[in-house]
Amino acid sequence: MGNNRKTPEVRADSQADIAFLLLIFFLVATTMNSDKGLSRVLPPLPPEDVKVEDQKIKDRNVLLVFVNAAGQIMAGDESMDIRGLKEKAKEFITNAADDENLPEKKDTEIELEDGSKWTYPVSEGVISLQTTRDTNYEVYIMVQNELARAFNEVRDNVAMNKFGSVFEELNEDQRNAVTKAVPLKISEAEPRQGAKK
Repeated sequence: MGNNRKTPEVRADSQADIAFLLLIFFLVATTMNSDKGLSRVLPPLPPEDVKVEDQKIKDRNVLLVFVNAAGQIMAGDESMDIRGLKEKAKEFITNAADDENLPEKKDTEIELEDGSKWTYPVSEGVISLQTTRDTNYEVYIMVQNELARAFNEVRDNVAMNKFGSVFEELNEDQRNAVTKAVPLKISEAEPRQGAKK
């Protein structure tokens, strides 16, 4: 007599249900990282009665920072390395020597938490960041970081001179006052098609 026993079959009809339940479990239990963008405060819209011609910015009040596809940086009419960009931006923001080629300043009254007024010469300068469509994203972020660091260091200096502490250690009202004194003015132009010649 031969061995006529059949190999038992594995029932697969419940395996699909188990796989589905595991899938649902992992979808519910897994946390997803949410993308975070660059934190930027957009400027307010101009009043409706202001003409477009009146909104134009003087050339001396704009620092054009251009980054091409090769990662080369131009700030104003000067080619530079990423390490020099922060100092160039700080010089532009502060215009400490009141150079007529750097931004104008406008004396602005800033209200403090105790109700007193603080008059500070706020820069009219805007840093305009422009790239090409094929600019490396990593280089773009590095440039953004250097520009943000320049503003942060200027804010730290102003905060130290006025309140005796760096910007991050100030209370909310003091930080608001320093932010009004040194507003973050970075404008991003639409990317160009090709590399700058």
